[in-house]
Amino acid sequence: MQVLATLFLASVLGGVRGVIRTPLEAFRPSGEIHLRRPDKLPLLPHKRTTIQAKSGLKILYQIGVSEEDLPDCRSRQVCSKVDLYDTTQPWIERKCRCLGHKPCSSDLSADDNHTLADKTTLYKTCEPIKRLPKCRYFKDAAWTIYSFPDTNATQQIVNCHCPKASMTYLLKKLSYTTPSGELGNQYQFACSPQSRLRCSRKEPCKLFSVRRRHEQIDEVNASTICQCPRDHTCPRHHTEPGVLPGVTYAAEDIRTYHGYCMPEPALDTYRFVGEKD
Repeated sequence: MQVLATLFLASVLGGVRGVIRTPLEAFRPSGEIHLRRPDKLPLLPHKRTTIQAKSGLKILYQIGVSEEDLPDCRSRQVCSKVDLYDTTQPWIERKCRCLGHKPCSSDLSADDNHTLADKTTLYKTCEPIKRLPKCRYFKDAAWTIYSFPDTNATQQIVNCHCPKASMTYLLKKLSYTTPSGELGNQYQFACSPQSRLRCSRKEPCKLFSVRRRHEQIDEVNASTICQCPRDHTCPRHHTEPGVLPGVTYAAEDIRTYHGYCMPEPALDTYRFVGEKD
């Protein structure tokens, strides 16, 4: 069976030279996805264990190894990306330096008026987001990511902010010529309401795209496809039960995984001896 998600990811990579690293944000589902879950998928309950957060916040630099190596930010450019996918070890990737020696926010919350929240990622901007207009669903490009093949870096420019309780998706991919004369790509993302479609019994509820960075950190994009039925839950992490491996893109160092609805653990109906009603 043809899988639209696979075709979409292949189209993202098609026509891209090996020196250009596709932004992980571009690996998101487009259109309807029809994937059949194998009948042999073990229906094991989720094991929720409490793990203490590791000490120290890891800071990465898109270019170089320090603030001095970063370029100056353009107007409305994302200066930092805060990744909260792994709650035990959040990390920050510094993109550029704000003008006027203003610090780029490193707050792990979205309440600093400099944050655009998208699933488990916080995009920090130098300018207050209240100055940004509100995006229209399916029409406006909330932000654009430019790829630079000469440095393998990206530049994310924000145009507007999505309405509350919405998500972003890849609107279009275009080619452009960089100032150095190289051929680069730009990826435009638009806003849409969160999907309220119910998952069929053997269709995936979530798509994970995972890239292993050289800093030994997994960069993960998790996209919800549909809502699980009552008494079922969708995996939150690509290592949880109910997740199966999908397509691997070796040239991009990206693996995809499909998460399926799993029955919630049954509540313990037994009472201890001596327990009062």
